[in-house]
Amino acid sequence: MKPLPALNLADLPNGSHAVVTRLCTTVPGADAALLRRLAEIGFVAGEPVQLLRRGPGGREPLAVQVGDTLFALRALEARCVEVDQVQAGGPGHG
Repeated sequence: MKPLPALNLADLPNGSHAVVTRLCTTVPGADAALLRRLAEIGFVAGEPVQLLRRGPGGREPLAVQVGDTLFALRALEARCVEVDQVQAGGPGHG
C-alpha cells in the first residue's frame, strides 16, 4: 500500500492522526528559536500527533495532542511540523 504524501500539521483535517517526520526549516516567518521550542515540547520525528480541532471559524488556534499533552498552536507553528498522516484503523490506532 502506497503511503500518503507528507503534509504539514496545518494541512490536516480535524480529528486526524499523524506521525511527525521532521521540523521544516523553510517556512517563511519561522526562526531557529521557534523550531527549537517545538522540538522541546515534543514535536520530534516519530512522535504521534493528533489535530483535534481548530479555533472559531476553522482558524487559529489549532488544538493538537502530542502524547498525553494538549497544545494550542498558531498556524505558523503548525506549518513547521511535517507529518505523515495515519489512516483510520492503521497501526497504533485501533
